[in-house]
Amino acid sequence: MSDAADNRRRRRPPGLAIDSLIDDPGTSVLVCCGSGGVGKTTTAAALGLRAAGRGRRTVVLTIDPARRLAQSLGLKELSNQPKRVSITEFDGGGELHAMMLDMRRTFDDMVLTHAGKERAAAILSNPFYQTISTSFSGTQEYMAMEKLGQLTQDGSWDLIIVDTPPSRSALDFLDAPQRLSTVLDGKIIRLLSAPARAGGRGLRRLVGAGFSLFSKAVSTVVGGQLLADASAFVQAFDSMFGGFRERAEHTYRTLRSPGTAFLVIATPEPDALREASYFVDRLAGEQMPLAGLVVNRTHPIIADLPATTSLAAADELAQRSSNPLTEAILRLHADRVALAERELRLLSRFTKSHPEVAVVGVPALPDDVHDLSGLQEIGHRLASAEPSG
Repeated sequence: MSDAADNRRRRRPPGLAIDSLIDDPGTSVLVCCGSGGVGKTTTAAALGLRAAGRGRRTVVLTIDPARRLAQSLGLKELSNQPKRVSITEFDGGGELHAMMLDMRRTFDDMVLTHAGKERAAAILSNPFYQTISTSFSGTQEYMAMEKLGQLTQDGSWDLIIVDTPPSRSALDFLDAPQRLSTVLDGKIIRLLSAPARAGGRGLRRLVGAGFSLFSKAVSTVVGGQLLADASAFVQAFDSMFGGFRERAEHTYRTLRSPGTAFLVIATPEPDALREASYFVDRLAGEQMPLAGLVVNRTHPIIADLPATTSLAAADELAQRSSNPLTEAILRLHADRVALAERELRLLSRFTKSHPEVAVVGVPALPDDVHDLSGLQEIGHRLASAEPSG
């Protein structure tokens, strides 16, 4: 055994057993998070396909507004409701469904479900609601929590896999209940809605006469109509706000329960592994159950031949001009060893900081994955690959 191979064996972190994770009936929610361009959506789709193939009724929910999940599953588009992926090879009773979060549709459905008919109509037609339901900071994350809550409470799914947005905001939905509650239950909204809460006279006095300095300032900046819209929205929304917050907090508790597992996705590159460390630390701070780290597109060494020996043999063949093909293979092998050793050094920095985190490395494929056969191959590599590092 070479020194490099011996070092790899000594440094190897605990392995991540993917099949044990997705087969476990106690695992009901898998959340995939990571920075952009690391193969997160592909990993989520591959996990969903493998879980369904092993008999689990699975749905993959993407919060990523890009349409990569549909493309990787060979579908033209996805909607806000689960859509079954037609696969005839499943023989274990499993199913695969996929969906993409539609923030506005989810918000509308929530209002229609929990408000009375007249009150729902008043909310949906309110300009203030129409603005915050599509562009208010944090609304997407909150609606992601709402949709995840709907799926978990539906009871139809053995396994829900969540593909989060490709940035640090992937974990912003952990803050969503508190952030939205703070905004909707905060001082500004209460000040804006105070006149309407007082029965309308206050609003007219606030907008028209502007009795207080604050009222004059707010009315000047945002306009009297916006004040009226905000006031009417809060009045209509007030009765369902408690349930709104309660459901989000229930989903937050679900994410911290033993039935949930977070997977951090990365590639063996400095930026991606730095982001992976951030996610691991953040999840630990939130007391979220981390299953492990998936390192995509690794380049493991195929033959146990040191790079120096390989290059020396290639140089010798070059001097003889006897076997150019073998010489080229030896030089490619030396390059591969150098790349693998670089990836090992980068990953070692992560494992040194997080020695307890289970890791699985997924060897790179020659091409990008855009179909089910490619996803099946990724799933196979996830389940059979040895721990990276």
